[in-house]
Amino acid sequence: MRPSMACQNSPSTGSFLALSSDCTEAKRLCLKDSVCNTTYQTLENCSSAKTHPISLDHDARAKCLDAELAIRSSPLLRCKCRRRMRRQEHCLRIYWTVHSSLMHGYMNMETSPYKDPANKEPKEMDYNRLAALVSDSNLAGDNTNHCLKATHICSMNKKCVRWRTAYASICTRGAEAGETCNRLMCHKGLRHFFEKVHEDFTKRLLFCPCENEVCGERRRKAIVPECSFQESIKPNCLSLWHACVQDNICKSRLADFQHNCQPADVSPDGCPQHTHAACLQAYLGMIGTHMTPNYISNSSVAISLWCTCESSGNQKEECDQILGMFISNKCLKNTIQSQMHLNRTTQEGQAELSYTPSQSIHGRSTSTSLASGMIQEMKVKTNEDISEHSSLPRASSVYSGAGLSWPCPVLLLLPLLLSPR
Repeated sequence: MRPSMACQNSPSTGSFLALSSDCTEAKRLCLKDSVCNTTYQTLENCSSAKTHPISLDHDARAKCLDAELAIRSSPLLRCKCRRRMRRQEHCLRIYWTVHSSLMHGYMNMETSPYKDPANKEPKEMDYNRLAALVSDSNLAGDNTNHCLKATHICSMNKKCVRWRTAYASICTRGAEAGETCNRLMCHKGLRHFFEKVHEDFTKRLLFCPCENEVCGERRRKAIVPECSFQESIKPNCLSLWHACVQDNICKSRLADFQHNCQPADVSPDGCPQHTHAACLQAYLGMIGTHMTPNYISNSSVAISLWCTCESSGNQKEECDQILGMFISNKCLKNTIQSQMHLNRTTQEGQAELSYTPSQSIHGRSTSTSLASGMIQEMKVKTNEDISEHSSLPRASSVYSGAGLSWPCPVLLLLPLLLSPR
């Protein structure tokens, strides 16, 4: 009997129909059913063979095909994972085991492994209250620098400043000595920040509207691009894509991004069903992965990957598609500009790819000099910054690092990220 028929007619399959929305729970119940268990184990072996250089003979390929057909009648096929859930990577591994057939080719992951986000998060955050407090204090500074204001507000929220300080210390570690940063740990720290801190804070730090390059520099450097984004030599975009699809987290975030930010020419705003909120959340999910995007300069709101399509050979078209998801994506462009509340004139002016010699990004060669500048600036400003924040009781101990055991050299590397300019 073919597995597809057995799985479909298995009497215990219906026992977890109602609970199948969570992949972790769906797998647990599937393994209790002998037929579903066998089918899933086969898919695990097939999925491993696809992601490793393992050659399958004709019989093995036939078994994989039968298992893929069989699982289509199982509730496992409809399971999803939740953003910010515990053991998220385990849940995603189950999802991609069941959906391994979706990985045949480029630009073919338009189904997100994540459940649709709720309209509102259950807990109301205090961003507006803190924003009002900053506006009424001497921390407001230049009212035109919205990125600086967002940094001050983050510093007054315990969770925001804790996780921001955490990733900043990891991503700048070794910069003073000119050492290469630990990109994997930097990416992990960034993912933790965007997963654990409320979007009221994260999206304002990353999508703050700017009127000058001082503000734009703070916005561009919010993710510590010297470690998380840039390399001394731009890799081919195909290399980034291949690294991404070998990693369940990156692959899932990419699928979510493609699903929610897929351009729609028939829509006035370029997004299917006007899903700006979903696209914004999907974009934030890409930060801290192999395909981390960022602003291309201090004077632009244009987004790109740090990669090139030169020397792509006969895969130039596929490479252009990968890069085009970010540099020529109407939905993503309008989503970011909508978040920044830019008017049409500003959109047209700021969306141009504009570079100046002083602000161009040249890769890791800039990392050491930038870190040195950060260190010198911190020597002058550290005490002043902490003193300023001490006038606000809730923010003072958090901003100065109380409760966190950061070594002194690490504190000297954070001025551009965590202190006013």
